[in-house]
Amino acid sequence: MTDKKVIAKLTDLGENIAALIEKNKVPKIQVPQRGLSNIKFDKKTNLLRMGSKTSTRNFMNVAHSKKFMQTLLIASKCQELVANGKTASIRELYYQLKHTIAGTKENTFDDQSESDPLIVDLETMLSVLREELHLKADDKGKLIGNITIEDTGDVIDCSKLGRSGLAIPSIVEHYKFREVKADYALVIETGAMFDRLVEEKYPQKNNCLMIATSGQAARGIRRLVNRLATEVKMPVIMFTDGDPWGYYIYSVMKAGSMALAHESERLGTPSCKFVGMTMSDVDEYGLEKVTEGLKDVDKKRISELLQYPWFQKKEWRHQLRLMEEKGVRIEQQALASKSLEFVAEEYLPEKISSGNLLP
Repeated sequence: MTDKKVIAKLTDLGENIAALIEKNKVPKIQVPQRGLSNIKFDKKTNLLRMGSKTSTRNFMNVAHSKKFMQTLLIASKCQELVANGKTASIRELYYQLKHTIAGTKENTFDDQSESDPLIVDLETMLSVLREELHLKADDKGKLIGNITIEDTGDVIDCSKLGRSGLAIPSIVEHYKFREVKADYALVIETGAMFDRLVEEKYPQKNNCLMIATSGQAARGIRRLVNRLATEVKMPVIMFTDGDPWGYYIYSVMKAGSMALAHESERLGTPSCKFVGMTMSDVDEYGLEKVTEGLKDVDKKRISELLQYPWFQKKEWRHQLRLMEEKGVRIEQQALASKSLEFVAEEYLPEKISSGNLLP
């Protein structure tokens, strides 16, 4: 979305509130509900979608008035940023808006945990991305492999960045893919496994891109993967720990997240496949002695995943049930029990070449 359109949306928000005040009506805004009850799973596209339920934020309601004020402060600052061509981190936004209201002891914001959710509210209200509001988070994730990217005039060959790779920013809309020679993208949950595969020269030997998420994938990573899949038509394969948390990280990459269901089209990658770790790997590769027992929080999370519509495919129900039955989880690094080279020379090449992947 162009800056001009974003400014128009922000201006409309302010003018609608001003019109209510001029008519002596209560200032209020409608905010889409982001809870599970308002999230639908579209089986045709394999994406999460936001429903039509909204809640009203009413300035004259004491329970709503502070959030109402905070929401408009954020909207006003975003309009200023976009108009001036400036970009701020979400932390900088918090500090720019934090102050004590004149004549009171009340602060506009007491903690960043107050401002962050309201940024998402503003996104859903206006149907824009945080990045289009000129807000960004800290860089998270790394990219390495046979791809050349143009970044605001600079040309970056990601195959010649040593072991460090390219740090993936929270905003990747400005990236232009100049040349892509890799056969597929391997998205990896842990930084340690990414480093192991870099040392084993996995990208060069298997002609792939590697992307480290370092836990739950940040939005910049999810958008980059989406762009590679949709614009370059690159196959995407994900590699996580064999636990309910790793499986959910994969589902967010594939189908989108509940918090950002309104942007699943741009952040989800339905064509993504899953290589591991699976519970079936435990038996197939003789890894029984390097598993870890499930904690109560893990068991609870498995039960939650089994209720999600996007985990109803038989392959995923089988893996989650198998995890319950075995009572164990397994980390990517457990493959090192075979040898340091095993994951790069046997596990991944064998599973990927044979198409032994989960949907």
